[in-house]
Amino acid sequence: MKIVVFNVKYSENLGDGLLAECIEAALTNGGGEIEVETIDLAGREAFASGHGRRRRFILALLHRSPAGLRRRLVRLGLERRLRGLRARWEDKIAAADAVVIGGGNLFQDDDLNFPLKVGTVLDCVHRHDRPLAIYAVGVSKHWSEPAYDLFARLKRTRLVHLSVRDGFAQDNWREHFPDGPGAKIVRDPGLLAEAPADAGKPVSLVKRQLTIGLCVTDPIILHRHGNAKASAIPFTSVGAYRDLIGLLLDDGQRVVLFCNGAREDQAFAESIRHSVATHRAVAAGTLEIARRPLVPIDLIRTIQPLDVILAHRLHACIAAYALRVPHVGLGWDGKVEGFFNSVGRENYFVKDASLSPGRLALLLKAAETEGIEPLRHRVIVAEAQAGISNMRRHLVGPEQCVMSGI
Repeated sequence: MKIVVFNVKYSENLGDGLLAECIEAALTNGGGEIEVETIDLAGREAFASGHGRRRRFILALLHRSPAGLRRRLVRLGLERRLRGLRARWEDKIAAADAVVIGGGNLFQDDDLNFPLKVGTVLDCVHRHDRPLAIYAVGVSKHWSEPAYDLFARLKRTRLVHLSVRDGFAQDNWREHFPDGPGAKIVRDPGLLAEAPADAGKPVSLVKRQLTIGLCVTDPIILHRHGNAKASAIPFTSVGAYRDLIGLLLDDGQRVVLFCNGAREDQAFAESIRHSVATHRAVAAGTLEIARRPLVPIDLIRTIQPLDVILAHRLHACIAAYALRVPHVGLGWDGKVEGFFNSVGRENYFVKDASLSPGRLALLLKAAETEGIEPLRHRVIVAEAQAGISNMRRHLVGPEQCVMSGI
């Protein structure tokens, strides 16, 4: 059996690649003769194959443009590209036995970017009448009317499974489709990430010294894609990071700056390190910046040795949980809060932009002290595996019943 999965596997944000690889492994290893092929909705065919050097400029331009103009620009840029991609997608879907769309934050109206791409896939699935699973997706609250029309094409497909990744996404889905189809909640597939066999935590050279990882995100990403006002998002300036790092270094801790893979994030991390070095003397080995990860396993290898991390990025937090690395999340989008709620870590989620660096430093130490509770961790990972297994049964089972409510 051949299953084709659509998501954004080859995004420079390697969280997307991480969850894509987890889905592939779970579908392939679930028994039976199943071949899985993942197709990137942006047309990328390998990691580090995007146009990252232009991305920040384009995002800044779109961020400064009125909403109507943004949608027209995105649509103009995408429609020609999608005509070429559609021919390839038609061939892939025609040769497949089933199709999956997910995971990731795919049902969001980012000026019609994802609606146009997902809508094109839904057209192809409908044309070839393949069973469809929409799996563990994020769903944004606000859709434009064109976005709704594009996403609503799913009602014409043979939809056999529909799931979202948290309660916020489920509430948003119900608001968009009050008459169905209904979506259930499953765990994010990124929770199935595992450390490589040769990975291990180093012993600190200084007694009780912690290695604290700060996962850095360029503020333009947070402002462009977040659902919070810019002023309400914590840690969006070099100065805020510099103040926190100063406190951590003064307390005898070691700090590692890292990112999820996006070039603009790595550049922001370099700016932070330069600013710290400009304002104070930094002892050798106490402040480092990790190399930009190019593939998902690089991100795992970066996170796994850390004692605790701080991150805006959802899948930095998800990967940390999977690896049982304590973590503190920073609010900017409901998807991050939704994850912390789903694993019972609300006390380690920060959405107050006025929280002082001192309070945050204490929260990081508290998270490291408490750790990740082993039994709950095992249950949550098992639930993530069960979610994919259930979706797989719907795709390969003899019934392949179309969901009611469509």
